[in-house]
Formats: sequence, structure tokens, C-alpha cells
Amino acid sequence: MQLIISTLFTGLAGAVAMKRQMPSEHTMGFIGCSMAENVAQGYVANNGKHMWGPYGTSGMVVQSWTNTASSSWKLFDQQATKYGKPSEVWVQICIFQNPGATYGEVQQLIANARQHAAPGAKIWITGQPIYPDNPSSCFLAGSQGPQLTVDLAKRAGADTSLNVTYPGDFKLMKGEVQDGCHANTAGQRSLGKQALAFWG
Repeated sequence: MQLIISTLFTGLAGAVAMKRQMPSEHTMGFIGCSMAENVAQGYVANNGKHMWGPYGTSGMVVQSWTNTASSSWKLFDQQATKYGKPSEVWVQICIFQNPGATYGEVQQLIANARQHAAPGAKIWITGQPIYPDNPSSCFLAGSQGPQLTVDLAKRAGADTSLNVTYPGDFKLMKGEVQDGCHANTAGQRSLGKQALAFWG
């Protein structure tokens, strides 16, 4: 009897510990453009709950987020009011071919994310998706644009003064793209699975 009780207690304790380690719901915010929306759509479709779902960031490239009082940040703050200031934020570097983005702008996005998040929030940073089997696919960002965003994200991740984490690349294959840039339904699911692998 004592052995059964002991085993049961150990199992319950393990379950509680595991639950504590699981990410809390809606405690991770994000900024980006329609590409981030595609990730969020797929994330929700794959039952992801840690990160916010899509909230209308289509077209919001880097320059939409450099001014901390912009309409984009007001949208972010509405989400933060709904769920509480996030303890983690994913910063997606998303661009149009012109004007592209600079490293200084990326640094500003990171600083602004810290300002709008909870104190001490963890910051993740990535580029927009790349297209391994069709690298010049995205006409909106330009043939070299997606790789530029990845390079900027990697640079930020390697910059210890910024204290941000680069988890890896988001990837879309030919059959997962609807217009050269954006994910179709299969692509959204693929991006969602990649996000789950990155941050749960």
C-alpha cells in the first residue's frame, strides 16, 4: 500500500513539475508583417497556445515598428491589454524591397519590443521565411530580401549587447506558397509547426 501511494505521489509530483515547465498561454507576443500573421495562423491551427494568434499586422514591415508610438505598436498594446504584457516577444524582420531594412532599425525594433513587453522579457528574433527551393520567390521583398532579413536576425542574435535569441530560419517550400511570398494553408501549417519547435 505504501509503495502504491509513494508511486502515485511521485507521478503526481512529476506531472506538476512538467506542467510548470510548459509555456503559459498567450504570454508571448510578436511583431512583424503578413509573414508573421502566416506563422501565427499556422501556430493556432496546430493548437499552439503560448504565442498570440494573428492580430492584423499585414503590411507592417520594419519601418512600421521603428516608432514606438506608431499605429502598429498601438495594435500590439491592445493585445497586451487583452492578455497582459508578454514575457516573451518574437521580433520578425519583414521588409519590402524598398526601403529594405538597416541594422540600426533592427536594433530599434528590439528596444521598442522591450518597452512594450513585461520587464525582463525574452526577445526572439528571426527574418521572414526563406524559400530554399526557390530563393528569389518573394517579389515583395526582392530576390535577395528574405536572406537579408535572415542575415540581420543572425547578426542581432550574435550581438551580446542586445541579449536576443535567434532560433533559426522559417522555411517555405514551393508547394507551400500561394503567391511567391505568402504561405498557403499547407504553408501556414508548416510555419506553425516550425514555430512550435522553436518556442513551444
